[in-house]
Amino acid sequence: MSDQPRLSRTAAVIPAAGRGVRLGPGAPKALRGLGGTPMLIHAVRAMAASRSVSLVVVVAPPDGAPEVKNLLNEHALPERTDYLVVPGGDTRQESVGLGLDVLPEDISVVLVHDAARPLVPVDTVDAVIEAVRDGAPAVVPALPLADTVKEVEPGAPGEPEPVLGTPERARLRAVQTPQGFDRDTLVRAHRTVVVGGEGATDDAGMVERLGEPVVVVPGHEEAFKVTRPLDLVLAEAVLARRRANDGF
Repeated sequence: MSDQPRLSRTAAVIPAAGRGVRLGPGAPKALRGLGGTPMLIHAVRAMAASRSVSLVVVVAPPDGAPEVKNLLNEHALPERTDYLVVPGGDTRQESVGLGLDVLPEDISVVLVHDAARPLVPVDTVDAVIEAVRDGAPAVVPALPLADTVKEVEPGAPGEPEPVLGTPERARLRAVQTPQGFDRDTLVRAHRTVVVGGEGATDDAGMVERLGEPVVVVPGHEEAFKVTRPLDLVLAEAVLARRRANDGF
């Protein structure tokens, strides 16, 4: 029993090296303000809110690690959690890999969380961790789709695109983060799965390509990704409601 805490240690890796061009010019997306606080800080707090998370690794823009370190030092974060900042790479896949490289040996469960999902509830984080501890090599939180989805033949922007099919909506899920992994499985995926172009944007998809099982647990509507200006408006509204209701 004395070894259990060591064997169950969980770390969260937050890749925050992207520019977030769809939010327009300005600071990198992760450093945009939300309720007066950078989105990255909200995301770090969301991971650290879980008592199972003992380490949060923030992967900063390649030339922005000192700035991000200062940012973490300036904001109140749970003292029971350790924090590391490392410079990222050119792609999200490279950045996650650099975060994995600095994990202590006694970390057995790894979460990978989008900095642009600042409002994920702690219950969702805990559900992902619990499913990994129960034996799943990879776990993703996800929601059923509200809209019908069409598969199309991509065309030029703004041009009509022919429909190729209509997937059965009941079998589809919109995936969120944090995604959770058995550490050895995720490391193996990053070392062996080669993805061209801009690299992998979905770590669970890399595990799928290893032939390992991936399971879904219920996500949460407030774990949405802040990508466009309208998302930021919605995030501000959610945060204001939380603060009014429970002093979040």
